[in-house]
Amino acid sequence: MKYFIVIISSFIISFAFNFFLVPHEILSSGISGVAILIGLITPFDIGLLNFLLNLPILILGYYKLGKEITLNTLLCVISLSIFLYVLPVHALAENTLLSAIFGGVLGGAGVGLILKYSGTSGGLDIIAIIISRTSNVSVGLLLTAMNGVIVLFSGFIFGWDLALYTLISIFITGKIIDAVHTNHIKLTMQIVTTNGEQIRQELLQSIYRGITISDGYGGYTLEKKQILMMIVTRYETIKVKEIVRKHDAKAFINIFETVEVDGEFAKN
Repeated sequence: MKYFIVIISSFIISFAFNFFLVPHEILSSGISGVAILIGLITPFDIGLLNFLLNLPILILGYYKLGKEITLNTLLCVISLSIFLYVLPVHALAENTLLSAIFGGVLGGAGVGLILKYSGTSGGLDIIAIIISRTSNVSVGLLLTAMNGVIVLFSGFIFGWDLALYTLISIFITGKIIDAVHTNHIKLTMQIVTTNGEQIRQELLQSIYRGITISDGYGGYTLEKKQILMMIVTRYETIKVKEIVRKHDAKAFINIFETVEVDGEFAKN
């Protein structure tokens, strides 16, 4: 089911690109935006460019983020590249502003679903996650800065009117991603389990975050339990839940908003 959703979401993103953004020379966020930029000024196919630009980042992600999240991302990148190659580039609307808005909405919905079920859509997501894991800089801030560079290139090459349309599209995409996935960059996860040690070991190997552990017991059964608390980015919640369910199918997981983090966010 997860892989089917990733493929459908990739189709939605490709549809947004080829029918709303590319015909009006509006760029998207991330590596896909770079692929559109190069594709508009060269004869190379955007789908092929998207795959080639993501390939070295996927290799980096394999070593830094692990096998599972890289394979999920690879499926997304391949699906998106194929759909970008197969679908024709045709403007559904003549109005550039409307195209920027609807392209941003559809693109954001597609990326949001991929993040919800896969963990990352590739490209700049992987770079931002890797940097965020070794610093206290949020993924959202890093993506905003990198996408800002794309907007600047758009302005110098296609003119500042199109750069502003690109900015509108990227902004809307981000808002829709938050609405579909989760609108909090940092989340606190509390895990109540009877297999705390096994979960702790795998979390420390897979998730670059600190963990606080305390003892407790069930209020009804009086069974001894361990309570694991950790703060993660929105991109890491799926992986944490997969690890927990692997060791304890009956574990209780509580996820809530973290307003502020003061201290070490990354694992020492």
